[in-house]
Parts: sequence; C-alpha cells; structure tokens
Amino acid sequence: MPDRLVRKLEILGRLTPADCAALAQAPGPARDFPRDADMVSEGDRPSVCILLLQGLACRYRSLSDGRRQILAFQFPGDIVDLQGFVLRRMDHSVMTLTRCRAAPIGHDVLRRLVSEHPPVGLALWRDTLVDAAMLREWVVGLGQRPAYERMAHLFCEVAYRVAALGGAPAASFDFPVTQVELGDALGLSVVHVNRVMQRLRAEGLLSHRGGTVTIHDWGGLRLAGDFDPGYLHPEPTELAERAFGIATDH
Repeated sequence: MPDRLVRKLEILGRLTPADCAALAQAPGPARDFPRDADMVSEGDRPSVCILLLQGLACRYRSLSDGRRQILAFQFPGDIVDLQGFVLRRMDHSVMTLTRCRAAPIGHDVLRRLVSEHPPVGLALWRDTLVDAAMLREWVVGLGQRPAYERMAHLFCEVAYRVAALGGAPAASFDFPVTQVELGDALGLSVVHVNRVMQRLRAEGLLSHRGGTVTIHDWGGLRLAGDFDPGYLHPEPTELAERAFGIATDH
C-alpha cells in the first residue's frame, strides 16, 4: 500500500533498498475516511502523520464566516500533515474530497526512521521544500495570473504530480473535484470557474468529465498556463515523456 510514498521519495532522493524497505514498513493499519471529513484539523497536536493511500484530499484554511481557501491538493503517496511532525501544532486542516483510505505513521516511528536511514530524512525534507515551492507558485497565481492562466496552470501541475506518482500512463487522470472546490483553490466564483472550463474545452485543450481530466493539447495547455515545471523539482523532461509521450524543451 505505501508503494507510492516509496516511489515519490525515490524521485526526491537516492534511497537504498534498505531505506525503501524501512519506509514501506513504517505505516500502521489503514482506515477509511468518508468524503468531506477532516483527517486532521487546525489546532490539533497530532502524534502521527497521515499517509494518503487512496482518494483525493486537500489542505485548507477557513475564515470565521465560513469562507474557505484550498491551499493544496493531496494525492495517494502524500503524507498530508508532515509539517505536524516538526511544528507540533497544525496551522491548517486537511479534508477528504472523496472517500479516502489512509494509514498513520507514528512520530516515534518517523524519528527512528530518519535517524537510522538519513536518506529518507533528506527525502522527506525535500518533500516539504517542494510543498513550499508549490505554495509559492499558488501565491503567484492568485496574485498575478488571470483566471484562465491560473486554471490552465493548475491542471498542468496536477498532471505532473499524478505522473510522478505513477498514476498517469497517458494524458488522462482522475481528478474528481467539483467546481466549488476548484473555485476555493483558485479564488474564483463557481460562475467564473464554469466559464473558464468552457473556454479550455472549446479551445481543445482539455476536458473534465465524470471526475476524469483528459488533456488533448499539452503544448497548448502549457502555453495557456505559462507553465514551467521547474518548481516541482523532479526532472521535468523525463516526467513529461512518461506522462504525455513528448519532450518539453522550451
């Protein structure tokens, strides 16, 4: 079940077979979460980290009047609250967007793992740095990109992340988000989300039906989103060739 975590950290660092074996044994028994349930809440002081095994989740912050800002989408292979391992107190919440299955990794287990297997600790550190890089990119999008560019960029990012975890054999992948959820991530109204989605579809760039995204024109979508995958840090050309069968030379 934790294969995607191992694969993800192998991309971020050079792990030995012993490192991978120890990492695969770290999660405890899995449990199921219903849709729209908090896996961890702001203010919690968790003693475990949560490894997402199946489904889609998001990090978010809520304002006092109920408005919500989605900060990141979380996919199988992600440790959704790794920050809590070091910071101790959660400053945001993590919620399921679909039915999810997840497994705990005790903080004591993580401490022993990174102590006995330093490459794993380095890979986990790089994972948090990539998270920070994605958040910076989202801030740039919310502050400077128009809605059309912002949405195209998001779909490019999600395609790369899913491909990195081995979930996208072609330019088609599961991304079962609603227009409300897209709006909460992109800072747009539902009406505006619908208008931009229609434009992307009319231009032949992508379609989003039944929770599945199909990218019809990768080069066009990348141009529309002004997307440069360098901030994701895995080797972008190799990743794009795996996902889309094309090179990504500028």
